[in-house]
Amino acid sequence: MGDVFAEFTLRNEADIILARCGHIPEKNIRTVAITAVVDTGTMTLVMGEDLREELGLVIVDSRTIILADGSETSCNVTEPVEVRWEDRTASVRAWVVPDEGMVLMGVIPLEEMELIVDPNIQQLVRPKKRRIGTGFMRIAPPKDAN
Repeated sequence: MGDVFAEFTLRNEADIILARCGHIPEKNIRTVAITAVVDTGTMTLVMGEDLREELGLVIVDSRTIILADGSETSCNVTEPVEVRWEDRTASVRAWVVPDEGMVLMGVIPLEEMELIVDPNIQQLVRPKKRRIGTGFMRIAPPKDAN
């Protein structure tokens, strides 16, 4: 299967909250339309430093990650960013790598938006049925103490 690309809109979640509270006008929410590689082998949203700066996302953490070639590198982690695809949204922290212009959309935002990659048409699609995981969990009622 070749690379799958999709169009997404990213918005600074802190700006969204400030606009909702009336502290900034909605038009001032930092927003960027992007084309990302939909990568089901990647954990979350991965972006370059240039995009992080454009969205004004604050670095809140750092971690060591393993790249596709098996090498380890350090990356920064941002505050939450809203990811939008058509009528679906997700809120995730992005991992920031030095590669400018690179955007990977990983499984966490895809799962939150209930999206899958159709390998036959190599496109991002909505599944025919909504799902909540692969199994069910039930809480047993308390046993009668008598």
